[in-house]
Amino acid sequence: MVKSPVKYIFVLGGVISGLGKGIAAASIGYLLKSAGLRVTILKLDPYLNVDPGTMNPYQHGEVFVLDDGSETDLDLGHYERFIDVDMSKNNNATSGQVYSTVLDRERRGDYLGATIQVIPHITNEIIERIKLVNRPKKYDVVICEVGGTVGDIESQPFMEAIRQLSLEVGYHNHTIMHVTLVPYIQASEELKTKPTQHSVMKLREIGLTPDMILARTEYPLTKEVKQKIGLFGNVNPDHVIEGTEVKSIYEVPLTLYKQKVGDIIMERLQLPGEVDVSYLETFIKKFKKPKHQVNIAMCGKYTELPDAYKSVLEAFIHAGVENNARVNVSWVGTEDVRNDKDADRIFGKMDGILLLPGFGKRGSEGKILSCKYARENKIPFLGICLGLQCAVIEFARNVCGLKDANSTEFNKKTNYPVIDLMESQRAIKIKGGTMRLGAYDCEVDVGTKAYAAYGKKKISERHRHRWEVNNRYKDRLEKNGLIISGINLELNLIEIVELPDHPWYVAGQFHPELKSRVSKAHPLFREFIKASVNNLNGKS
Repeated sequence: MVKSPVKYIFVLGGVISGLGKGIAAASIGYLLKSAGLRVTILKLDPYLNVDPGTMNPYQHGEVFVLDDGSETDLDLGHYERFIDVDMSKNNNATSGQVYSTVLDRERRGDYLGATIQVIPHITNEIIERIKLVNRPKKYDVVICEVGGTVGDIESQPFMEAIRQLSLEVGYHNHTIMHVTLVPYIQASEELKTKPTQHSVMKLREIGLTPDMILARTEYPLTKEVKQKIGLFGNVNPDHVIEGTEVKSIYEVPLTLYKQKVGDIIMERLQLPGEVDVSYLETFIKKFKKPKHQVNIAMCGKYTELPDAYKSVLEAFIHAGVENNARVNVSWVGTEDVRNDKDADRIFGKMDGILLLPGFGKRGSEGKILSCKYARENKIPFLGICLGLQCAVIEFARNVCGLKDANSTEFNKKTNYPVIDLMESQRAIKIKGGTMRLGAYDCEVDVGTKAYAAYGKKKISERHRHRWEVNNRYKDRLEKNGLIISGINLELNLIEIVELPDHPWYVAGQFHPELKSRVSKAHPLFREFIKASVNNLNGKS
């Protein structure tokens, strides 16, 4: 029996960054998976950081954590949400990882005294990582997105590795999509193709020729513009794909489908199957014409930077569609919540309050006040990671009577450290990759809101934290009415808390947003939005 070769799709970018290569890669993945193909996606990042775990959100946006504890690029969130496949550390490779691996080998003497060079040592390692994502072979197609833009010094080794791999696998086993910008110049009232032409020229200088060009543009591409791009880009004009703005990223696969991108790729790669986008069409119809609209307060520290909470925003879309509701987000910087009067002014017209994850003392008192307002005013509430910790602090202060209760992250000298550094974290000095990371099991108590949401006793959720609820205060919290509805039995770690006499007040030590998918909203987000819709109806 002859085994079919692995097919590779390379998604590269030109002109400027931020054009949506990640969404393009995820959308292609969705189309191919809908045709019955097994698909995975790899992100190659040219930066020298080992991973984004220590990077400021202003620099890199959200850190997306995988089941295996890897801290990865936010594009992996798009990959998982679109193709519903759990990624691993092998799905994200950075220049930092590549160079570290090669230099470690050199130190061990693995290269037998050879001079270490970008070619072949660095490029060989990149090729190895592209192949590793599908070893042992589980997938028919590997989609590979390269961060940055063609011509960047940092990306050159990746481009050379792709050139070499393309030659190795052959014509029908690889294809290249180049994502570029076609700007509209208001003064002349015309679309300009020159940036795309130069970008393709730069790509061809490297030895790579695109088979498709995805042109990001504000206005539809005319037949003439497509022909011009095709002529100077050396591609079939029918393979010049229009990428205009859409209301939801989940429309992107539909726009590509309408332009036969799936068919183009499958013909080139000689793949069987037929693309089916019926589910996504229904999803978008529900998204565009919801029955309800709910206003949710998003409370956190980086509220001026939506990419820092990308997965939360996407989880709202999934949960909104399942509840026939549009989720309107109001960003609340918790430094602005200084007292009960501020809280009433900010939250008085909200249908739900979500307390975002984060680190550090800044805005912590505002977060605690947000919890207090949600608890006292029966507003549906969902706390994520630090959101759980702040909910516990608030409950300890105002219900248990522990007036100075706090986290040792915020106040090392607090008399009541209801939140404390995990024992396993006390000796750690290195910041990168040392938190409690990845998927851990949780036992959920029957009869709780959490159990009603999940519908099962044993769950697994992803974590990213160093502090936890201090078990010394567990009995006191429970005696005063806090329900501890989820526990990690192995570590005796409190994972979920909730209030019994509240429409919906639930907080988790984990990050539920990381496991929400377009095909299935996360249970906690689904029930949170359901409760918010009910709260809305109760107001009317």
